[in-house]
Amino acid sequence: MSNLSHTGRDMASHPDVSEMRDRYARMLGGRDVALVDAPVFLVGLYCAISPWVLHFTTTQPTLATHNLIMGIAIAALGLGFTVMPERMYGLSWAICAMGIWTILSTWIVGSSPDLSIVLNNVIIGGLTVLLGLACAAVSMKSGKRTV
Repeated sequence: MSNLSHTGRDMASHPDVSEMRDRYARMLGGRDVALVDAPVFLVGLYCAISPWVLHFTTTQPTLATHNLIMGIAIAALGLGFTVMPERMYGLSWAICAMGIWTILSTWIVGSSPDLSIVLNNVIIGGLTVLLGLACAAVSMKSGKRTV
């Protein structure tokens, strides 16, 4: 049976201590996106519930379903930035594309939407594009730092 007690030993003598310190520093350095991931999640959450907030589920059922799906996708990206930021940086530009599509889909998916629906999707899409650009800027900055 092996001895699992660690009396008299500290982490300084561990053979991989320098690699662990470097990994920890990289993870802390990758949290620049922390200022952006919560707003991305909240915009996605609002996009998902906006058909029920503005009551256009009966007049625009396809657009309501579209907003629900897009909102869940945007919120999932926001959660992804929180959980694993270094792996999600590559999807920063996808957030911008989703924002542009949210703006355009008002007229493509919807059928003659009224002004409140148009303003809702344009504001959600604009915020999503701005947050996507912020995520992309952070990813470019952190990419230059690690090279």
